[in-house]
Amino acid sequence: MVTQLSAVWRFRHFLLSLVRLDLKNRYTRSAIGVGWTVIQPLVMAGVFVLIFSGILGMSPGRYVTSLLLGLAVWNFVRESLVAGSNAFLDHERYIRQSLLPYALYPLRPVLGSAVHAGIALLVAVAAVVFVDGGFEKLAVFPVVLPALVLLLVAGWAAATLFAFAQCYFQDTRHLLDIGCQMLFFLTPIIYPPEVLVDKGAGWLARVNPVNLFLELIRTPLANGTVPELKLYVYAAAFTAGLGFLAMLAIRRGHRRLVYQL
Repeated sequence: MVTQLSAVWRFRHFLLSLVRLDLKNRYTRSAIGVGWTVIQPLVMAGVFVLIFSGILGMSPGRYVTSLLLGLAVWNFVRESLVAGSNAFLDHERYIRQSLLPYALYPLRPVLGSAVHAGIALLVAVAAVVFVDGGFEKLAVFPVVLPALVLLLVAGWAAATLFAFAQCYFQDTRHLLDIGCQMLFFLTPIIYPPEVLVDKGAGWLARVNPVNLFLELIRTPLANGTVPELKLYVYAAAFTAGLGFLAMLAIRRGHRRLVYQL
């Protein structure tokens, strides 16, 4: 593990140049450019607010802030998994011709997703301040930072695992697309977690790791309260477990991976 991480740090400038290239290519010839990262969640939030805020009995201001925070986290998770699953296949030439650390390849799409998620999160924070009237809620923003770091590492580890799976079973990405669609509606993003509890399905929230990170990121900013310490412990344990599995996959599979490309 230490070897992989130190190697990634050694090639960090190369990695960041690839991430910048991805961001540049994504918005080539686009009139709005990175502005689409702002427009997309706002449009989706507008549609959901129009339909669900009245049904759920929530004020539009409070609902839109909760929704934007949830979408920022969700979009990072989805993009990291789906784009990261092709990390090794997309870098076949590098893998065959160089000795770059394998952990670097999934990190490239994850960092790109993190940039977009960061912009979406800033939009959500602006909504907290100007729409929900919660400037004082930003006082608890520092407690969100550990959760963001854990989410980034967990996304990197999960992307690495799915990248290996994609090489051995190339329907993995299609299954991920379907799984993410299902997981979106099973995660309390467009509705509050209390809905699951009221319907007797509270266990879905408890076993859903995405909801764990939602609680750590959305709850402080939306409500101005500090999450329970045990939630940070659960998130750290989950992230450490994913990281261990990812490093184990790299250690055992890096010699055979080239034959699956």
